Amino acid sequence: MKLLVTGGAGYVGSVCAARLVESGHEVVVLDDLSTGHADAVPEGARLVEAGIDEAIGGLLAEGFDGVLHFAAKSLVGESMQDPAKYWHGNVVTSLRLLDAMREHGTPRLVFSSTAATYGEPDQVPIPETAPTRPTNTYGATKLAIDHAITGYAGSHGIAAVSLRYFNVAGAHGRFGERHGVETHLIPLVLQVALGQREQIQVYGEDWPTEDGTCVRDYIHVSDLADAHLLALEHATPGEHRIYNLGNGFGFSVKQVVDACREVTGHPIPAVVAPRRAGDPAVLVASSEKARTELGWKPERTDMVGIVRDAWEFTRSLRGA
Repeated sequence: MKLLVTGGAGYVGSVCAARLVESGHEVVVLDDLSTGHADAVPEGARLVEAGIDEAIGGLLAEGFDGVLHFAAKSLVGESMQDPAKYWHGNVVTSLRLLDAMREHGTPRLVFSSTAATYGEPDQVPIPETAPTRPTNTYGATKLAIDHAITGYAGSHGIAAVSLRYFNVAGAHGRFGERHGVETHLIPLVLQVALGQREQIQVYGEDWPTEDGTCVRDYIHVSDLADAHLLALEHATPGEHRIYNLGNGFGFSVKQVVDACREVTGHPIPAVVAPRRAGDPAVLVASSEKARTELGWKPERTDMVGIVRDAWEFTRSLRGA
């Protein structure tokens, strides 16, 4: 298939673009490189350096079999400080993408959604039927896009799938995580091992969990990419399906830090800080629907293995 990958120079987008190329698809990456990296675009893919607003109509006029939509603003804290940036940068651009797909008859869409659409859950593991009550602007914009996709799929016959990620980690060969502003736990812990920060903060050690630290569901980025390929295959015209993607079990902050210590051989000092407002004690996905309907099963579920891949990628950036 000929596929357009928006945001394909970013972390998850570049891994998915690489997996698509490896699977024999023709891939075009659309990315303005505001947060992505040109050298993250895999060999064999064509890079169009532009934003969705300026380029999407002309690109889709070429004729594509599908779009994988990763391009988005994604910093939770920033989304609360500058909501307009997120409503315009996420929702308005996605509507323009959907309009262009309708105009040019692009039949398939796989959308990069998020567990942030659920907010604080009533039950864990979280099923797709859980109430959607996002607690931040980022999650609210992703939920709004999901609603728009449902309407466009039903009215215009688009075959659409939204994949709601939990915590993505690890690396796929030379494709991995490198953000200008880092907010994710594993890369922050690895920065301590690299000498880029003195210690890691642990927000609370009195949570109602086995070791007192928060528990989160981590999914290897390669497993995540595999789900996107399966979503393309199973997308059904006129339907919008939503799937949660996670391991189905959680790792505590302490377990993540211990895995980083084991992999790096660094002591990684950790200091306890006050709890953060709005942090749930446990966030874990139920991915049973994806397993049943897509035939997807995460293969890389060991935290030490996930950290090892991330560590090798991080060190490769510094020539270590």
